[in-house]
Amino acid sequence: MALRRSTRGSMGRRRLMAGGAAAGLVVAAPAIVRAKARPTITTGLQFGDPSPTGMLAWAMSDRPARLMLEWDTRASRATARKIAGPLLTADNAFAAQVDIDGLPPGETVVVRAWLEDADGNAGEALDGEFRTTPVAGRARDVTIAWSGDQIGQGYGIDVERGGMKIFSAMAALAPDLFVHSGDQIYADSPLVPERRLADGTIWRNLLTPAKSKVAESLDEYRGNYVYNFLDPHFRDFHARVPKLAQWDDHDVRNNWYPGRLLDEARYTEKRLDVLAARARRAFFEMNPVRGARERIYRAIPYGDMVEVFLLDGRSHRGTNPGALARERGADTAYFGDAQIAWLKDALRRSRATWKIIACDQPIGLMNPDGANAVDGIANGIPELGGREFEVAELLSFMKAERIYNTVWVTAEVHHAAAYRYDPVGATGFNDFDPFWEFVAGPLHASCLVRGLLDPTFGPDERFLHAPAYEAGGQPPNGAFQSFGAVAIDADTRVMTVRLHGAGGEELYSVELEPRRLTAGRP
Repeated sequence: MALRRSTRGSMGRRRLMAGGAAAGLVVAAPAIVRAKARPTITTGLQFGDPSPTGMLAWAMSDRPARLMLEWDTRASRATARKIAGPLLTADNAFAAQVDIDGLPPGETVVVRAWLEDADGNAGEALDGEFRTTPVAGRARDVTIAWSGDQIGQGYGIDVERGGMKIFSAMAALAPDLFVHSGDQIYADSPLVPERRLADGTIWRNLLTPAKSKVAESLDEYRGNYVYNFLDPHFRDFHARVPKLAQWDDHDVRNNWYPGRLLDEARYTEKRLDVLAARARRAFFEMNPVRGARERIYRAIPYGDMVEVFLLDGRSHRGTNPGALARERGADTAYFGDAQIAWLKDALRRSRATWKIIACDQPIGLMNPDGANAVDGIANGIPELGGREFEVAELLSFMKAERIYNTVWVTAEVHHAAAYRYDPVGATGFNDFDPFWEFVAGPLHASCLVRGLLDPTFGPDERFLHAPAYEAGGQPPNGAFQSFGAVAIDADTRVMTVRLHGAGGEELYSVELEPRRLTAGRP
């Protein structure tokens, strides 16, 4: 499915037209674009972070222009409502979001977006659509997909291989929302024109200047996000499925934490705090994200059936060597005190049957950072230690407050897996109720072998889809790209969690029955 360009006017036909390719994207040819008389949406549309009555819409221009929108419901076909959005300028990378508010609940909304310059010249329009937040009494089944990690390990868009086709496979499920669990970009992973694979074939990367070196400047971080829109599967998916964006290490640099200094010749800027500030600004400029722009963690309620809690395991952590500490301290922080307090309060207040906790890394899988440091939560020690102290605090709180029906989803480790954590088998901490964690990915990166499973919280591996060891991992054309999806039945409130391969094939599924009490409330 490809976005349909059309002249500005009435909503016309609402459906997204089939076909299409990377033609029409203008970031690769700015000189040609500047010669055009009318402003152009260069990337496509994105939607994200719905509210009970609103949805954020995002677009990017090739020049100063105002973002204009019309929206209507597919069911009503009434007169479209028009919104004059923000001015897109160089100060915001010619990208901006607008909140489409006053939306009717539980409807399919169709959107037409275009740009107008100061002289009133209107560019061609793009069409998109999404489903609004359902409400109690008019419940419908809800599906939320998730995955992470794209354009990693030097694997960019290979047009001859079809690009990032996994986004079309996800679109085929028609999810209501998509959680991007992080590593939207690999800012530290430049692309080269060609690389030879183990089977003797050549991987040919589509190249842009921003993807030809490690990202250091604000424009280079921005350019890494723009690169993703060169792929038609990516563009079309985001014009139909609202995104809930997180970030992780490669959105800045591999295994980064606040205060870290680099010792790499390929970087002229050695201070990770400086790079992270630029990357953070690019993250907010290039994603539809609701709330204060200094804070990535947030909660997205989606009717009374589900609420998604998006966590930030990067901005507030201590050092990676500190993750091996046996006593709790400043260096063992992962979420940080403020985020933990926020999450406790948000969970306590939530009235949703299901609470999806989207963490940017798994709880029980080891993710080392050299010989004497850990990048993830698990540290490989059976006793409670390091960043596990914060997880233990959260799990104990949820048990004491009778906050049930929590499911953790994540990516990061480049394979698919399902774990049920049970205090009976835990070696380091057992004051918690059993819960599930599901791992998916990568979307378009190397597939990696599973690392060490830490027994601290008693993970029981119910499913694993990972390659055997191969230096550098398996390329994206292999069998181990994946995404996950949770589907909640409106009548029974049963959650079915499925893990899917790159073509959409089902790899694993499990049904989870809800407990009927949440924080003592029916």
